[in-house]
Amino acid sequence: MRWLLIAVVVDVVGLALLLRWRRPAWFWMTFGVVYATAKVRLRYASVMDACDLTVPASRFRLWLARFFKWQTPRQRVPRLMWIKPTRTGLRLRIRMMPGQDAFDYSAAVDRLRHAFGVHQVTSREIKPGVVEIATTGYDVLKRVQMPARTERSELRIPVALCEDGSVHYRDYKEVPHSVTLGAVGSGKSVTQRRVIKELAAQHVALVGIDCKSGVELSPLARRFSALADNPDDAADLLEALVARMEATYQVIRREQRISADTPDAEITANIWGLPEHLRPVPVVLTIDEIAELALFTTAAEKKRRERIIVALVRLAQLGRAAGIFLDIYGQRFGSELGDGITMLCAQLTGRMAHRVNDESSAKMAFGDVSPHAVFAATQIRNDRPGMAVVGHSNGDWTRIRAPHTSMREAVTACNRHAGLTPDIPELARFRPVLDLDPVKAPATAEPFAEAA
Repeated sequence: MRWLLIAVVVDVVGLALLLRWRRPAWFWMTFGVVYATAKVRLRYASVMDACDLTVPASRFRLWLARFFKWQTPRQRVPRLMWIKPTRTGLRLRIRMMPGQDAFDYSAAVDRLRHAFGVHQVTSREIKPGVVEIATTGYDVLKRVQMPARTERSELRIPVALCEDGSVHYRDYKEVPHSVTLGAVGSGKSVTQRRVIKELAAQHVALVGIDCKSGVELSPLARRFSALADNPDDAADLLEALVARMEATYQVIRREQRISADTPDAEITANIWGLPEHLRPVPVVLTIDEIAELALFTTAAEKKRRERIIVALVRLAQLGRAAGIFLDIYGQRFGSELGDGITMLCAQLTGRMAHRVNDESSAKMAFGDVSPHAVFAATQIRNDRPGMAVVGHSNGDWTRIRAPHTSMREAVTACNRHAGLTPDIPELARFRPVLDLDPVKAPATAEPFAEAA
């Protein structure tokens, strides 16, 4: 009987070590969550005290102790309201003691991480007096596995996995315009393919500008309503989008007809309040490398650049209500690109930075968001393409990593949903025209040509 018990223990330990090495998520769900929960329950009070998250006893209790010569009361520990296990870690809901604030817990996340023996700890305020501590039991960004069920809605798509195990969504209605920075090989293209792959299944018009002769976006052209592969076409395409935006505002203005008997629900200032038969399809503009549109060497190129920047600034300032959204990608995005870039950057609410080679590049994205986000963007390792830091306008930031999306996967998704590609009259001449039988295409054929 003893040898049987020893054999069972050895098998269980061996299985646990194997799961921890090969399948950390399975290890966490079978062994790690039980061990971590017990550790938190048993060591909670001592950890709070060691991390300076306790407060002195009340003055009344101290007076009673002095009056009756009792032992000095211990420090008061914040109340642990509940512990919720998740598929990647634990969530602790804590009621703060009087005199504490959420910053005290944010400043102690590193100490909590070592005390509880977990991979990552993050803190956020739920409501006044209550904070939530999210612990991650293992490195979820090492091998990204998106949850089997993710929420998808109109113009809201899952893009990446956050370091606390939650899903990072790109919501174009909340954050209409964004900029994504990163050095060569940092994974910008992985994120870009992921976004396009998710948008391909939605009722949305995809418009692209890829001045690298279209090598990044032309394979996905069957799902694009318009595509430009050089700065000259890009300038005309952007001005066509501005014309569409102005026409959309005229439609909104005609449908307002505000009077005393008009119901409040029918008064609108954007396309989402228009009737279904009048609502124009939303447009998502993807610019693969912004620097190619801003650089110039001749007087003619300088005039073209001015047209491009003016059109981009107008789209960034006025495009949201007309259903036009910007996704801008680049290695750098700062004032060295010339006049108007700072004004354009101020309109881009979404900020994402992959691995950067210098601190100044990170400051271009997060200089007005958080200095901690700037430091985090410079600490991304070279062997983790697709890992990035996302900053929010309220100063919050988090690390994310998009699942690897190959070009073949993105092309397959675009081809599968090619029937959803809308025809936009203003952009008809930029519609990519591809040979239906690429095998018979001549060797000198262009990737795509302008439609007549």
